[in-house]
Amino acid sequence: MSERQVSLEYVNSIVHDLQKAFWDERGKGARFRVTTVGRDYFLSKCLPRIQNKDVEPIIEIIKQVLREERLVTEVSHQLEDKLLQVQVRGCLHVPVEQRLVSKGVEPFTCIPANLIVLAMEEALDRPVELAEIKVEDGVCNLLLVVFDARPTFD
Repeated sequence: MSERQVSLEYVNSIVHDLQKAFWDERGKGARFRVTTVGRDYFLSKCLPRIQNKDVEPIIEIIKQVLREERLVTEVSHQLEDKLLQVQVRGCLHVPVEQRLVSKGVEPFTCIPANLIVLAMEEALDRPVELAEIKVEDGVCNLLLVVFDARPTFD
């Protein structure tokens, strides 16, 4: 069976339309409904590779997967206390974000950010929130807040 391929332009057009419709329906509240977009991808491609229970190695695994799968060309990050700043270059979906911004809609979802969030929540049981997405010159600058581990009642 041959694999059918579609253009990236088509895929991003559909993703844009879905995001725009969701924004029109929920406004800024849409951000809190899309935090698990990419979960199945995370479970199959990322989670099996996570062996360490520390933040830095987990972020490095996600960065590797994103580059290997050619979803991005480069990812860099800085972690200071509870703030994780991530810069994503060459993302396949940046045209979606740019198109939303051009229409006055704040970017509210990011698959690379979601994969990082899912990894830290799954492997470390630490809540993480995507606080901000800024697109500048084709680079997505993400700000994530990494909270302390959830309390246990043992």
